[in-house]
Amino acid sequence: MTLISVVIPNWNGKKFLAPCLDSLLAQTWSDVEIIIADNASSDGSQAFIEQDYPTVKLVALDDNYGFTGACNAGMEAATGDIVVLLNNDTEVEPSWLSEVAAAFERYPDAGIVASKMLLFDQRDTFHTAGDIFHTNGTPGNRGVWQKDEGQYVEGPVFSACGGSSAYRKTMLDQIGLLDNDFFFSCEDVDIAWRAHLQGWETIYVPSAVVYHHLKATGGGTTASFYDGRNFIYVLVKNLPSGLWRKYRGQILAKQWAIATDALKAWRGAAARATLKGQLTGLMHLPRLLKKRRAIQAAKTATDAEIDQLLTVSEG
Repeated sequence: MTLISVVIPNWNGKKFLAPCLDSLLAQTWSDVEIIIADNASSDGSQAFIEQDYPTVKLVALDDNYGFTGACNAGMEAATGDIVVLLNNDTEVEPSWLSEVAAAFERYPDAGIVASKMLLFDQRDTFHTAGDIFHTNGTPGNRGVWQKDEGQYVEGPVFSACGGSSAYRKTMLDQIGLLDNDFFFSCEDVDIAWRAHLQGWETIYVPSAVVYHHLKATGGGTTASFYDGRNFIYVLVKNLPSGLWRKYRGQILAKQWAIATDALKAWRGAAARATLKGQLTGLMHLPRLLKKRRAIQAAKTATDAEIDQLLTVSEG
């Protein structure tokens, strides 16, 4: 049986941990390694884990290194052939990991498996059925807020939400872990881009079910800043030159729309955070371009193959 490592990043999320961990301990897949990477929580999370969940491997960090930093620390400590990231504010069905493992068996070219994520308190409503990437340069949660009526079947998607994303270890060895520069937001989109550029697939598996407290541990001005910045990070690092030439009009128009909407609401903290994020992204262009050169040099997929994965923007 394949060992699956489940990595849970945590920062002051003690109140969410028991339902999450209890559901993992009830999995039908028996060969599971549970790792919590804790970003120096001050709410007693570490003592709670050590006392109530002694079989859980605790990676205690000395500071808050963000979602990416905690995930990477946990992934580096993982020993499984499949490595899964899971938000602390989730609960999973007992068959979740069995379905993830079976999907990797069915799809040998899949480097990433995306679960069906439903709202924790509205379990007939989607958070995401696999994520999409628009031709205007923005990501999105497929099916968000829709009722689950079986409309999304198993098959290829662009990316998996980082709140329940599963990765083949051999793929991670090839393309690397999450980019720590993202800190929070879009790191899951970035790693999916790098996977696709090197020929790996992402598969959505509706039988792998996760319930999520949407925005329980994120959002607000923090999300606005990192979304504004990291949308730019993703594009500069990953978008092939041919697709940039094809879609640059849409991309620039969308970035301008994001900026102008924020300017209209500049008195709001979230709007100012979005603008600050965009400016920060532009300021970091030299570093991003250096990363881009390495990523594009390793590219094996054709522009046409990548283009087929994109969702055409409306308007």
